[in-house]
Order: sequence, then structure tokens, then C-alpha cells
Amino acid sequence: MPKSPIRRKAAYTPPPTRSATRLESPRWFGVVIIALMLFGLAWLVTFYISNASNSHVPLITDLGNWNILIGFTFIMSGFVLLTRWR
Repeated sequence: MPKSPIRRKAAYTPPPTRSATRLESPRWFGVVIIALMLFGLAWLVTFYISNASNSHVPLITDLGNWNILIGFTFIMSGFVLLTRWR
């Protein structure tokens, strides 16, 4: 019976080295995140204060309870951007 060929393992090749440069977010990115979250919070606070005092704030009073969704959308978009911050 013929002898099967001997398998030879490939020589060890080390993994490629990573570059030393780190990706960083621009400075304005953090400002946008904070601004979105604060704007959403201000929107919600304005909605609740105008609702409690029965005053008429032109846009906020007309939207009714949609203001809660709008405020939380601004806050959540800030959190989504926060996951991309380096």
C-alpha cells in the first residue's frame, strides 16, 4: 500500500500590527450630543409647564401630547449619537 504524503503545517505568521492612530470624534460632536439632550429636556419641561399653567405657547399647545414623543425623540437621538462618540 502506498504511503500517504506528510502534511506540513504552514509557518507561523504573526497577525498584522494595528496602526497607532486612534479614531477620535471631532469636538463639535460632543456639543451636538449635549445640545440634543438638553433641547429635548427643555421641550418636555416647556410642555409640562404650559400644560399646568393653562397658558398658550403657540407650537407646543397645538401639538398636544405629541410633545412627549418629540421631546423623547431629541433625547434618544442624543443617546444614539453617544454610542458613536470616541
